[in-house]
Amino acid sequence: MATEQFDVLVVGAGISGIGGAAHLRMHCPDKSFAILEGRATLGGTWDLFKYPGIRSDSDMHTLGFAFKPWKHEKSIADAGSILDYLNETVDEYDLRKTIRFNHRVKSLSWSSADALWSVGVETPEGMKTLQARLLYMGTGYYRYSAGYRPDFPGEERFKGPKIHPQQWPEDLDYKGKRVIVIGSGATAATLVPAMADRGAGHVTMLQRTPTYYFNRGAKDKIANFLRDVLPDRTAYNITRWKNTTLQQMSYKRSRTNPKKMGDWLLNNLQKELGSKFDAKDWTPPYAPWDQRLCLIPDSDLFNAIKRGAVDVVTDQIDTFTEKGILTKGGQELEADIIVIATGLHMEVMEGVGISVDGESRTVGESFSYKGCMYGNIPNLISAFGYSNASWTLKADLIAEYMCRFLQYLDGKKADFAVPVPAGVTEDPEGLMNLSSGYVQRSQGRVPKMGHVYPWRAYHDYKIDKKLMRGEPIEDGWMQLRHKGEAVSEGEPELAIAAE
Repeated sequence: MATEQFDVLVVGAGISGIGGAAHLRMHCPDKSFAILEGRATLGGTWDLFKYPGIRSDSDMHTLGFAFKPWKHEKSIADAGSILDYLNETVDEYDLRKTIRFNHRVKSLSWSSADALWSVGVETPEGMKTLQARLLYMGTGYYRYSAGYRPDFPGEERFKGPKIHPQQWPEDLDYKGKRVIVIGSGATAATLVPAMADRGAGHVTMLQRTPTYYFNRGAKDKIANFLRDVLPDRTAYNITRWKNTTLQQMSYKRSRTNPKKMGDWLLNNLQKELGSKFDAKDWTPPYAPWDQRLCLIPDSDLFNAIKRGAVDVVTDQIDTFTEKGILTKGGQELEADIIVIATGLHMEVMEGVGISVDGESRTVGESFSYKGCMYGNIPNLISAFGYSNASWTLKADLIAEYMCRFLQYLDGKKADFAVPVPAGVTEDPEGLMNLSSGYVQRSQGRVPKMGHVYPWRAYHDYKIDKKLMRGEPIEDGWMQLRHKGEAVSEGEPELAIAAE
């Protein structure tokens, strides 16, 4: 049987993969493609996680696609609403028939002689091989199979459920139960008020380090007003511009005057909590945006604390006990259930082996090119979003770039192109530019950042719009090739400038 060939294989049917496929429909209607999804359903993150209250931690006017207005009243949306939006997109762009569920990509092998990727895919019927001229990886930035789960002393002593949110049992009964949630990031800040509101007896948020929080309404009043008086697309574009502008202003102020921004955040928090505010529980040892700010919609976490349904404890864990957890400070916290909300394992293309003309390649050892390709790896484009803004802002730009890339190859009658990082050195700041634990643990599993553009990341949507849309495909680093030519042939003309 002949191996199936496509112009493009899209890997992942989450928000990145669906967005990429929709762009192909719009801008490259002559290209054949399929979406390979390792799970039995679409949605990625928004279908995988089942913990109480799961919602976006970015507004949907920027987490939504640039080409499809978000029309719900709430801009901070629950997972169900986001899945509805993704399913609408799939049907509007006739993508459902292109999705191959339970197709898990295990290996990627590039042949310059054929100018094709051979993709090893695990299916219920066994392993199979598909081929494609270009790969679009919409697999996200974390390990789907398991979250980050440190080992705590004495865990075996606690006989109650110990749960990581990434493996949440949908039948868990926590009504009337005492719950400890270890963590203070976005997942914990979502779980804690949701469990308190849905019948938990009492919830303790045990944090080893405080987090910066900011409160905003789940509904964007300006967006809802604009949608009432303007066409949907116009209202959406204005709101998207407003929100991206305000976000970048906030980020830049945090970087230029971190103390002032930190004081402003803490003052707002003190007003929210009143007598429940204790500086030691709410003052992080780092500057705002050294780690992601944590969004609290409609003050839900703060309201749960004020009514006594939630306690916050800031301390290190000494050991688990039969009754719960003993802290280093000597406080024993009693629990029936312990939720270990300790974050994600950051990893690009989990468990996928890559080879180029028979030589092994590792994404973690490669330089990131424009935040979407990898040095010396041809015809592979990967959706990778922002650390300081909504993921989809950058993913949309990357999907546009993919279509422009394909059209350019066709126009030049080239078979493939490869970015070559000759003379580029590593910038120790790292691609994500955050001090968060999940970022620090990711060394070797995410690409490196170079010291010059396009090998470094700006994390600035306004800048990236100009660079991704306006810069030529052949920029001095990107080299065009024809079938049979070696990937590593020649040196980029900008290599000397990079040295």
